[in-house]
This record gives sequence, C-alpha cells and structure tokens, in this order.
Amino acid sequence: MSRPEIIKQLKIRNPHLSQSDLETIIDTICQKIELSLKKGEKIELRGFGTFFIKKIKEKYSARNPKTEELIYVPEKNKVRFKASKFLKKFINE
Repeated sequence: MSRPEIIKQLKIRNPHLSQSDLETIIDTICQKIELSLKKGEKIELRGFGTFFIKKIKEKYSARNPKTEELIYVPEKNKVRFKASKFLKKFINE
C-alpha cells in the first residue's frame, strides 16, 4: 500500500479531516519514527510490531562477487521490524 492509498483510506474513515491535514499527520508520524530510530530508540506500535536498529559489525572478509576481490565492509546500522503476536496471528488466519 502506498502513501496516497493510506491517505485515501484515512479520508474515507475520517471525512471531517482535510487532505492536507491527513498528509501532515502521516508526515509527522514518519518523521518521528525516523528521528527516534536515528537516536537509537525502539518504536513499539502495540498490536502491530516494533521497529529497532540492529548494528551490523564490520567485515574484513567480504568478497566482491564479480571480481572475487576481498573488500572491507564498514560497521553500519540496519532498521529491523518484528511483528507483534497479534499481527502474525492475523496474517496467518
């Protein structure tokens, strides 16, 4: 589902809110999630799941598949998502 589709569904459920208000709400939520993750904080949306940062260690033994050359891969952060029990159950029914 894309951002415009989410806004469209929210507009159907909340006709009293304007299109620009809904866009602002979505933007605010996304910005808050981004800022919290950048700070290293965990974001828990009850009944949906948890977003968190996982630190990936540096590697000295990675290999370029095209040239077979050994390359260095620096340490980096990756965003991970863990679905809640409710969401897993809902999807598998």
